[in-house]
Amino acid sequence: MMDEGVFETTITDGVLQVRRPHTDWLSTGVDGGRERADAAYNLTVPTGWDETNLRSYIDRRVTTAGFEIDGPALLTGVAQRHARRAVLDPVEAIVTAGLSNPATLPPRDAADTSTPTPEAGDTEHTADHSHHGTINIIVGTTRALPPAALASLLAGVVEAKTATLSRQTGFTGTTSDAVIVGSDPDGEQTRFVGSATTVGNAARACVREGLTAALDARYPDGEHPKSVGDADHGVETTATATVSTPG
Repeated sequence: MMDEGVFETTITDGVLQVRRPHTDWLSTGVDGGRERADAAYNLTVPTGWDETNLRSYIDRRVTTAGFEIDGPALLTGVAQRHARRAVLDPVEAIVTAGLSNPATLPPRDAADTSTPTPEAGDTEHTADHSHHGTINIIVGTTRALPPAALASLLAGVVEAKTATLSRQTGFTGTTSDAVIVGSDPDGEQTRFVGSATTVGNAARACVREGLTAALDARYPDGEHPKSVGDADHGVETTATATVSTPG
């Protein structure tokens, strides 16, 4: 039987709400950062979507879906019917995954410096305003985490996402991945969330299982792009940095 989980989850009109009262959130999404709110959201945008006022768009979609609570939000081109949740101990993860805009980071000796590096404007547009696929992850814990631990949890979630995706697809992510993590300020105080801790270990497992299931839901026949070249959009980081001794 499925564990009870951390969130109360509702999906209406392409808007997924995860609700837990009085939650401390840290988000890399639109207008991200830290905030305290009773809910967070993952929104599916339609094909051909070209909205530029993202905050206004999110507010409008959340309200139209009948939700009255403000909170951090993520955007994706993936339908919410493909969202999957995973629960272990004091952690829950909810994931949507699309791979139409994959990203790869080849080893330094395989980098091709003859390949043009994306212009800053193009990269910003791709990362911030294009949501063809996107891997969106919302993770919550019933533990109370101080700011540093909440940031560490976010880092651990990204690490687990990258490890899982790289093993299954060869990609390190997409050009527009985003994460929201949350903790309960009224829960048991927990200072550390590294991979050897209860929270860190559970978060890694939840992201692995949730992302695997979300990929299977979105691509039931395994027909996702096999390379950046096969995808509609994508980035391969071919630039090389100059390395020196500090000081």
